[in-house]
Amino acid sequence: MKAYTKQQLALRNGQDKPEIWVAYKGTIYDVSTSRLWKNGKHYEHWAGQDLTEELKDAPHTEKVFQKFESIGLLIG
Repeated sequence: MKAYTKQQLALRNGQDKPEIWVAYKGTIYDVSTSRLWKNGKHYEHWAGQDLTEELKDAPHTEKVFQKFESIGLLIG
């Protein structure tokens, strides 16, 4: 699996590049197809970042990531 830096992830925010990616526990997921991530925003969360710490406040569990393709690993 390809590795990406936090800077590369940050560009996949639905604004700078068309891809909408988020990271969770070191894995990067492509959430571009989700209507809930339209334009790179999901409620008060922005794409292109590591959401590991933020998930504890979410109304869903980490199982939500099973719906999406994992496309890489977050490094650095």
